[in-house]
Amino acid sequence: MVKVLLPTDGARVVCARSVSLLPRLRLAHKIIIVLAAVSALFLWSLPPGQATGDLTFNKDIAPLFFKSCAECHRPGATAPFSALTYKDVRPWAKSIREKVLTREMPPWHADPHTGQWANDRRLMQKEIETIVAWVDQGAREGDPKDMPRQPEFVDGWAIGKPDLVLTMPEEFTLEASGPDEYRYFQIDPKFTEDKYVRLAEARPGNRRIVHHIAAIIQPPPKDVKPSPKPAEKEAEKPSERRDEESVRYQEGFLRRTKMDAPVYDDGCSLPNGGQGDRRDGTGNDGDVMYLTGYAPGKDRMMLEPGTFKKIPAGSKIILQLHYSKTVGSVQKDRSSVGLIFAKTREGKEVLTRNVANEYFLVPPGAERHRTTACWIPKEDIRIVTLMPHMHTRGVEMEFKAIYPDGRAEVLLNVPNYSFSWQTVYYAANPILIPKGTKIIVTGFFDNSSKNKYNPDPTQAVRFGEPTYDEMMVGLVEYTVEGKSMKAATVINK
Repeated sequence: MVKVLLPTDGARVVCARSVSLLPRLRLAHKIIIVLAAVSALFLWSLPPGQATGDLTFNKDIAPLFFKSCAECHRPGATAPFSALTYKDVRPWAKSIREKVLTREMPPWHADPHTGQWANDRRLMQKEIETIVAWVDQGAREGDPKDMPRQPEFVDGWAIGKPDLVLTMPEEFTLEASGPDEYRYFQIDPKFTEDKYVRLAEARPGNRRIVHHIAAIIQPPPKDVKPSPKPAEKEAEKPSERRDEESVRYQEGFLRRTKMDAPVYDDGCSLPNGGQGDRRDGTGNDGDVMYLTGYAPGKDRMMLEPGTFKKIPAGSKIILQLHYSKTVGSVQKDRSSVGLIFAKTREGKEVLTRNVANEYFLVPPGAERHRTTACWIPKEDIRIVTLMPHMHTRGVEMEFKAIYPDGRAEVLLNVPNYSFSWQTVYYAANPILIPKGTKIIVTGFFDNSSKNKYNPDPTQAVRFGEPTYDEMMVGLVEYTVEGKSMKAATVINK
């Protein structure tokens, strides 16, 4: 036994028998210090407030996945695995840890300090810590009795069982190679009365080739009077004149912008705010009867009770499909749209406006090219949703309101835009916009070699349908103040 005496005069007296152990004591002391430092570093390296205790999938993780992940991570959806069962999740545990810890998943690209959004997918910090700790502890399954009830999806429909399903009239065959294709398919629902839709979902028939679907309402023409048919040569002249005046041209099944078309990066400098298809900046007012759509991160329209989209009697539904030839073999598709109708006419109609710049040009190699588009509503409105849309060179988009009194407010800022995730941002509380407010949409493009998604940094880029061209569209869905339908008649039986 080693005895250390500490006399009152401060001198250390060590018994003779223990002197030879001093080097060992010093070594042990150093080892203890090193171990303490390593332990401190380990603790500091953990996420702040990391969850502790024994965590299991059934008790702690499944509730989080069902709430925040199952919409995409379920059988038949776009994600590579289902989050509904431990068996499906376990092989992905390490990848899940990485994606969640870096906040790459669930995908959310908006600035968290701007706006409040009802569909905010972000996990709370405590939820992230719980998932990370579960993986670090070995990703155990746990007691089957702790497993919560799985969310229900009706035949793959996220909106529930549709009142009506509209399907492409015929199956479409896509060839194995070549450029992307934009195809348009008309569906006649044969509505003999106006219909009011509260929920709608676009559903690809073949997710391997369908990049996106846009379902558009085409109302019947109003008071169209037939005109005498001109002679063949006379008929050619207006067509030729329209082609000369247009900034667009058709390339196969794709619409693109002519390289010699006028360039207006600042669409706000044009009378129409940048929306147009004529050389003089006219030709398109930006109003569109948009029903719903599908794209990565977006597959349905979710409107609050008391709001709806109106499909006038006699309307056709046009499905615009963007097909990507990435599979390498001939593929077939027959996509659909599911509708759930509002039960009464009482409420407000949701309208759509494209705030777009269709005249910009991104120079070769430009690292941060700025473009703008503007819209000034002529009535008081409330914004229901905002959606940025660009292609692979798009990196950032901002929606800003300049109010009539001169105040400026950023409504939505997406500093990390991703073409892979076409998110619609649903306002937690519809945003009041007084008439005369200027809504400015600003987009930034990276056409440099630093952008790993850039198809070709040596090319100048203009507005066009293929993904190797670009788009700059801020889609705004809104209701008009003071305009609502009062009748509470039960409809759409």
